[in-house]
Amino acid sequence: MSGVVSGFTVIFLVVGLGYVLGRTGVLGDHASTTLARLVFFVCTPALLVHSLATSDLSAVFSPTLAVAATTAVGTGAVYLAIARLGLRREVPEAVIGALSSSYVNSVNLGLPIAIFVLDDESFIAPLLLFQIVFYSPVALTALDFTALDSNRRTSVWRTIAVPLRNPILVGGVAGLIMSLIGWVPPKPIMEPLDMLGQSSVPLALLAFGLTLTGATVFKKGESPRRDVVLASALKMFAMPALAYVLARWAFGMTGHHLFAQVVIAALPTAQNVLVYATRYRRGEILSRDTALVTTVLSVPVIAVIAWLLA
Repeated sequence: MSGVVSGFTVIFLVVGLGYVLGRTGVLGDHASTTLARLVFFVCTPALLVHSLATSDLSAVFSPTLAVAATTAVGTGAVYLAIARLGLRREVPEAVIGALSSSYVNSVNLGLPIAIFVLDDESFIAPLLLFQIVFYSPVALTALDFTALDSNRRTSVWRTIAVPLRNPILVGGVAGLIMSLIGWVPPKPIMEPLDMLGQSSVPLALLAFGLTLTGATVFKKGESPRRDVVLASALKMFAMPALAYVLARWAFGMTGHHLFAQVVIAALPTAQNVLVYATRYRRGEILSRDTALVTTVLSVPVIAVIAWLLA
């Protein structure tokens, strides 16, 4: 338990520093965007290449992948059904809400928590690949056919090909191939990758702290409050509970592995969802408010999980 407390202390201090930097404006108006892009395009791909190339493939194609995929799809499906049948939402808003209830913040918070709390970044790799390779393309395809006018729609192939240009996916696939063929690049290549990868976590935490500056949640007349409450409740309570059931009784996990699966499921909504919502101009406030609410709730929820299972 002391390791968990120490890990969260490190995370909160760096996030807090990012928040202070955002409030004071020391880094300028676009600091969070710049840092986020640096983490996304350079540091995280380097981290994935280095960690996957030097790890066993069983750490990726493991029960963790099955638990992460099943909990995400299951939780998203529940939201989709309630939004369509109960709240009578249109398909684009329902899809954005489904992502808000199940798409995990696997980079900004997932990697730091995996490293500092779970003490093993390999727990997050299966989730990263599942979301990028499968979940995002399916959701983007659904949005492309329902949120855009017919004259603005792109081809199915172009939509599906979007993840192929994702640097995190490229880094993950490159690392997997290296691990599969048993080849590790020479030291002059691996050392820069390791150096850049090590900077991914602190920069991601700083960027996350910067994004918390000046946000307003549940603004009257603008925020779809019922949708936000539903998505947040499913994300922070139903999804971890489902992960526990699957990991404990379907895969027989106990101890640290069981703890890791539940913590991963309790991570807040990823900012990627807001990016998608902005791209299609549907459900933007829903995705933004859900990300903020789940981020705040994730602190006590993961603390309780650590107290019960760590």
